[in-house]
Amino acid sequence: MRYDRAFVGGEWVQIDGETMDLVDPATEDVFATLHLAGAPMAEAAIEAARAAFDGWSGTGTAGRAAILRRVRAAVADRADEFAAHITRDMGCPPKIAAAVQVGTPLAVLDGYLSTAAEVAEQVGNSLVVREPVGVVAAITPWNYPLHQVVAKVMPALLAGCTVVLKPSETAPSAAILLTEILAAEGVPAGVFNLVVGTGPVVGATLSAHPGVDMVSFTGSTATGRQIARSAADTVKRVALELGGKSASVLLPDADLAKAVKATVANAFLNSGQTCTAWTRLLVHRDQHDEVAALAGEFAEAMSGRLGPLASRAQWERVQGYLEQADATAITGGPGRLAGRDRGYFCRPTVYAGVRPDARIAQEEIFGPVLSVLPYADEPDALAIANGTPYGLAGGVWSADRDRALAFARRMRTGQVDVNGARFNPLAPFGGYGQSGNGRELGRHGLDEFTELKAIQLD
Repeated sequence: MRYDRAFVGGEWVQIDGETMDLVDPATEDVFATLHLAGAPMAEAAIEAARAAFDGWSGTGTAGRAAILRRVRAAVADRADEFAAHITRDMGCPPKIAAAVQVGTPLAVLDGYLSTAAEVAEQVGNSLVVREPVGVVAAITPWNYPLHQVVAKVMPALLAGCTVVLKPSETAPSAAILLTEILAAEGVPAGVFNLVVGTGPVVGATLSAHPGVDMVSFTGSTATGRQIARSAADTVKRVALELGGKSASVLLPDADLAKAVKATVANAFLNSGQTCTAWTRLLVHRDQHDEVAALAGEFAEAMSGRLGPLASRAQWERVQGYLEQADATAITGGPGRLAGRDRGYFCRPTVYAGVRPDARIAQEEIFGPVLSVLPYADEPDALAIANGTPYGLAGGVWSADRDRALAFARRMRTGQVDVNGARFNPLAPFGGYGQSGNGRELGRHGLDEFTELKAIQLD
């Protein structure tokens, strides 16, 4: 694996300039030096993507899908390699890296390929067709470094767009390996380009450049605002998948043990570094103490299975929240995980009796921290669930499925799981409010990278 090149116009291009160390978060050891691309390299990638657009968009959906099926097979063949790189880059435990960090994007790509087809609709005397939006800048984070790339790059390519990818500079290995596969499996020169650099340099260049037709970004809400402002001058399309502060709501008739165990597992997946994490556990006040105790037990049981946080900066961010929390810790709190002298390991933490307006109940912490919030009745539970600026995901639990479904429909969030229902890679994924706009996955995610055209027929 080399960390000193960009992939532009079908060629690996040497980067000379600023560098940064890549650090294994489990050991704090430097494992590589990354050469950071600058604005000129990003501009060259945009030009290459623009030059390749007409040819790629004219290939036809079937031809593009055939190439991406080969890419999918190659990723599956090298799944262990991807998982190992992701574990080293951002600390995800090997079993989770294999099952979630690699398994999920394979399922997502299958979902895109299963819905890919030429679509035209007759509306009166008009033929309504979908065409590729153009050159897409995909800007992806470090927490799911293969999944987020697949969720953006694959539907963009399938729709007939050309792409410039800027992955997170702190976890670039999966994107580099995927680039090697895309090149080897016949993606034409210029159709896909990789530029690894910082957000303030490469990300800002991609967002503002008039040669980019769309920016698809996943990351913090603060950075999403900056990208939207930067893109506004050229009125390009912007799709934003941002933060979350999702609620898992236990209605009084729920199976408490089952619901609490699933909520803790969801909240602590990937060491809590998941935008959809159910970081608020809402329970009727008469059941609060029982549920809080259960959550503490499940959290303690998970402590030996959690990986480190992805970086020192992320560890320090989480510690800041833990040190300032105004609530009772059932388990965990500030400091390193017991027995870990090295690595960015955080103690899994559960807070009880948390007020809805508390900082830890309002802001995305992005670590293994769960807040238990009591509610008075069902309307109060709904008000608390909807009482943050975010609306990305959530869960609701009840012995009465219809009751749970009715509650789920009133939650202002992009996805809701009823009684722990499984993830569906064909369903649209995205948020309300400050969780962003646009949707990923399945047919809806593919459509994000298209423009609608109406052709009036005589």
